[in-house]
Amino acid sequence: MKKKQNILIIDDEAPIRRLIRQKLTAEGYSCDEAESAQQALKKLDRGVALVLLDIKMPGKSGTDVLPEIRSVSPDTMVIMATATTDLEIALDCIRRGAYDYLPKPFNLDGLVLTVGHALERRRLELENQDYQLHLEQKVAEQAKKIRADFLNAVTALAYALEAKDRYTSGHSQRVSQIALAIAHEMNEPSEAIEKIRLAGLIHDIGKIGISDILLNKPGKLNDDEYGYIKGHCEVGERILAPIVADIDILITVRNHHEHYNGGGYPDGLAGQQIPLGSRILMVADTFDAMTSERPYRRALSAETACAEIKRCIESQFDPEVVEAFLRIQACFGRPTRD
Repeated sequence: MKKKQNILIIDDEAPIRRLIRQKLTAEGYSCDEAESAQQALKKLDRGVALVLLDIKMPGKSGTDVLPEIRSVSPDTMVIMATATTDLEIALDCIRRGAYDYLPKPFNLDGLVLTVGHALERRRLELENQDYQLHLEQKVAEQAKKIRADFLNAVTALAYALEAKDRYTSGHSQRVSQIALAIAHEMNEPSEAIEKIRLAGLIHDIGKIGISDILLNKPGKLNDDEYGYIKGHCEVGERILAPIVADIDILITVRNHHEHYNGGGYPDGLAGQQIPLGSRILMVADTFDAMTSERPYRRALSAETACAEIKRCIESQFDPEVVEAFLRIQACFGRPTRD
């Protein structure tokens, strides 16, 4: 491995550079030389595994150039060379990031030993960095997979709950498709559109804890029953929070029953306070609900549903969202007749 290691020798005395180079080359290292800090910095790159740096040089000293080497190439090991009277300076260099120091005149065998130890230390540090990097990537990938699997499971559960009831079967898929079309029509960014699509698929997951008898009650709900059902927005957020890291999806689910005039739930938000995704889901959800069979009424025509949505502009619905919906409503195969 050491035959592939590149060493840069920085010393203003040419005989010393040649002596060190001969010794290290004989040990199988690839060596280059620099007579000044300025020349060294031009040669330094991440291919240099180790720098042998003289402290005392004309112009910029080794002490001055050490921080620059560490900044340009933090993986490069630095061994300082110093006269015995400069030991305090050498120790200070170690505190600043140098691996070790060697006194002049050199003991060449000791030089080889110190270089070997420094490069072994570098190898271990690089392996550790690589391990940590890959470990973090693997953990992130695994966490992403777990979240995706769990989200898929929650979505599948929502579908399964709908499948038990012919009145709501396919509701979440249709709401998601309508919301997706509205978001495209409004020229929302692709990332925002994907979040709206996902929120549409799971927007009613909070109903998992509501009795089928209550959800399918043929008559009008009393105040207590209606209040209980309204809690599904907050319950849905709590169910999703441990597995959905994206706050935009969570608040879209939580606020998909907010009204544009502030009369909705659970937070009584109004106008632009309501997340755009929630305003879009509100229109999509309402249209699908009105045009689907329910235990307490027959499905309305698309024409009647659109008329009702237009009637409730600015009270229940965002005007811009409604306008976008009406432009693309014919895509769902049920054109309006105004």
